Order: sequence, then C-alpha cells, then structure tokens
Amino acid sequence: MNTFYDLSLYLLVYSFLGWAAEAGWYAVTRRKFCNRGVVALPLVLAYGFTFVLLLIILPTLTGHHIQSFLAVMVVSAVVERIGDHFFQRVGPKIQWTQERSRLLSGTGKGLLSTALVAGVYYLTYLIIHPLLMAALMLTPDLFRQAVVIVSFILIGLDFAAVFYAVRTGDASRYEERMADSNQKKLAGKIYAAVWKRLRKAYPGLEQGSGQEEGACTFAKGLCWDKLVWVFLISALLGDIIETFWCGLVDGQWMNRSSVLYGPFSFVWGLGAVVLTVALQGLAEKNDRYVFAAGFVVGGAYEYLCSVFTELVFGTVFWDYSDMPLNIGGRTNVLFCFFWGALAVVWIKIIYPPMSKVIESPPALWGKIATWVVVFVMACNGLLTGAAMLRYADRPAQPEPANTFEEIIDRQYPDQRMEERWPNMIVTEGAAS
Repeated sequence: MNTFYDLSLYLLVYSFLGWAAEAGWYAVTRRKFCNRGVVALPLVLAYGFTFVLLLIILPTLTGHHIQSFLAVMVVSAVVERIGDHFFQRVGPKIQWTQERSRLLSGTGKGLLSTALVAGVYYLTYLIIHPLLMAALMLTPDLFRQAVVIVSFILIGLDFAAVFYAVRTGDASRYEERMADSNQKKLAGKIYAAVWKRLRKAYPGLEQGSGQEEGACTFAKGLCWDKLVWVFLISALLGDIIETFWCGLVDGQWMNRSSVLYGPFSFVWGLGAVVLTVALQGLAEKNDRYVFAAGFVVGGAYEYLCSVFTELVFGTVFWDYSDMPLNIGGRTNVLFCFFWGALAVVWIKIIYPPMSKVIESPPALWGKIATWVVVFVMACNGLLTGAAMLRYADRPAQPEPANTFEEIIDRQYPDQRMEERWPNMIVTEGAAS
C-alpha cells in the first residue's frame, strides 16, 4: 500500500517526467528550449497529480483493461481542465489564449487526442511504473522523505513568487519594470524572472488589463470565493436531498453528512465544484454533450471518493455490489445516468442563478464570510478525519497512544460514531 511519502515522491517524479516530455516536445517542434512549468522548477504538477490519482484508482480495476483505460482518459482530462482553471485564476493579469482541455471539448478531435494521451499514461503505468517503483524502493526511507519535504518547501516558495509577480504587474509592464531602478531590489528581480520565463514558455500569454472586470463585485466569474460557496451550498442541499431520498424510498431516516458537525455532505459539495469547473465550458453547448460529460465525470468522481475513503480512513460508506451493472461496487451505470442528468440540471438551470446570488453581497463582507467558512469547515473536516481514523484503529489499539487520542476517545467513542454513521463499515486491515 502506498504511503503519503510514496505518493508524494511519485508526484514529484512524474511531474518531472511530464516536464521533460513537454520541454523535449517544444524543443523539437520550436527549435528552442523553454520551461513549460508554471513554476520555475522543472515540474509540471498536472502530470504528477494525474499519476497519483491513477495509482489510487487503477489497482482497484486490475484485470479490467477497458474500464482502466476509460478511467485514465477521464482522470487525465479532468485534472488538466482543473489545473488550467487554477492557473488562470492565480492572478487577474494572466489570460490564456489556448484551451488545452480535450475530453470536455465536445469534438471528435478532442476525444482522439485524449485517447492518445491516456494511452501514454496507461502504458507508463503498466510498463514503466513497476520498474520505477522498484528503483525508488532501493533508496533509504530517510532520503526519500527528505527529498519530499525539501521539494515541497521549494514548490511553496516557487508558487509564492509566481503569485507575487502576477499580483503586482502584468505582461505589458514587463519592459517598463525591467528599466526601473527598483528592479535591483529582490522583489523586482523576482517579478522580472517570473514574467520573463512565463512569456517565453507560453506564447499564448496575453496582456491582462490593470483592472479585473467586475473587480468591485464579490466572487465575479468562476473564482475561488465562488467555488467555496458552491461547495458549502451544495454540501448542505446534497445532505438534505439524500436524507429525504433515503427516508422516503428506503424508509431509513439516517444521517448522510460527511462531517461530525452540521448537515454537510462533502461528497456532494466537492462533486458540485468538480462539475462546475469541468463542465462550465459546455454551458452553451447542446444538452447531450453536458449529459455525456456528466455521465463520465460524475461516475469517475463517485468511484474515486469510494476508493479514497477506503484507503485513507479504512471505511466504506456505500456499496452497490448487489446492483446490476456496478463497477467494483463503488458506482454503477444507473447512477452514472443520474450524474449525467444532474450535470444538465446543474449547468443549465441551478448554477446560473446560484452564481448571481453568491455575487450579491458586498465584496468586503463576502470575502470575510468566505474565509470564516473555509476555517470552520477545515476544522470540521480535520476533526472528522481524526475521529474516523481513531475509530478504525480502536479495535486493534484500544489504548490511546497520546493526549490527542485520549481526547478523541472521550469525545467521539464508538457509540457516537456509529450513531452518526450507522452504515459505515470498517474494512479488513484498516488498522494495520
């Protein structure tokens, strides 16, 4: 089973290999070298995150090559789309002219491109990864951990430098700042270095305006603030809807929340964020494109959530093994149809008015409320995760190992956890 440090090391290795592949491709096609990473380090993190997700998902699909290949297609395309959106929102001065996402473009050429990229990912997983894993396992554990910690610190500093540069200027001011006497200062040198590299690596980088459109409007466009509120509202509504659905259809009225405090389902909240970011580009297209994309993305998302909770917390919250056309008991074709229909309703009907409501508060108060929500929900989620991990460990280790575990055992004993989540199942080996 992959540990946190193993997955972190694979993230770094495959981010580097992806960077090398992109740099090599552009060196051949454009006859010059350029750093294709958004950060200055030789890393393209989208490739690393894609492989980490594949290392979590694909072992559960061993022997099912068609399903595995489809999973690779979906994961690679969605990670790329979310990554593009994230870097577009790093600062208001960055605008990209090229749309890189393929699977969600709704064209046959886009699907073919996605399939080719997925084929490379899948062959790398089948052939190269076992060799790479064996080579990395020969290195000392302490060395691997040190590499991960140092690399993450450098990545954090690198992101901070990029964030500073795009927040304090734009591409049109690059030459002006180069001639400025302040350029001798450290901040000015950081600014110049970041913009010089970005303009060289991304010819599609356009000049941004000095004032972001709708800057006085809270959560304008598809930004961080809006996604926080999309998550919160959807987590609340999803929990309420699922509770009533189970109560009316199955006759079982029970808690469907993902956290210890409050009626919030993180699965629904994150699902709404994923659908919004991944499918917003299809908002103007025919419903069938939105349905097809929602069918695939929603099903893959539900499968990934099931794998994540089982691997991280050793728990299973839903099991569809007794339903026809299920995929490993984690999702099924019927629910994929539901995801497709939900995607249409969400993108076409629910999200547009919700977006306007979210943008209605004054900008200052909206920003304050957003960070309060982030802090409270982060604490709620971390506390819930700690309680679940301790619940899974208690059968094998009934005595707490430290003061924190004593507090968890006292506040969240087995009885309270089972009352909160009566359908939760601890998998075999969870405590190991």
